Amino acid sequence: MTKFHVTERAVVDAPVERVWEVVSRTDRYAEWVASAIEVTDHHGIAALGGTYAERNRTLGPLRTDSVWTVVEIDPLRRRVDAGVGFAPLKEVTSIFEFEPVRSADGREVTRMTYKVEYVIGLGPLGLLLDRIQQPGMRANMRTSMANLNTLIRSETLSVRG
Repeated sequence: MTKFHVTERAVVDAPVERVWEVVSRTDRYAEWVASAIEVTDHHGIAALGGTYAERNRTLGPLRTDSVWTVVEIDPLRRRVDAGVGFAPLKEVTSIFEFEPVRSADGREVTRMTYKVEYVIGLGPLGLLLDRIQQPGMRANMRTSMANLNTLIRSETLSVRG
């Protein structure tokens, strides 16, 4: 079996504390995670060993039910969740990393790295399947981070307004 790694990065226009606050709310994933149709079960604020479940879009019209377990938390820096329910992908791990940086105008913003690691069996067929699914996965990761940015900005504007 081959292990695959997919990584995308974006800058979220908010301080790392605010980004961490939203990403830590497992009940809000359907609001910004592009592949999440709905969160069907959650434990609220991400906690080590806590689980949450989602109904997800996968390849094309396909849907799946996933269950995630929070396996690592380094507050304001990194969170790792292990997921099941994505056959033929196995050993799926979602990694969020955050780094506070300054924007060109001096505001604190967050550099976010979104990684997904997984294994696909099926020999050569798995390699072909990965070539088909990986562009969509990358697009969903970029869309998720853009959605997160939009969500946080809209909530910031509504608080100010």
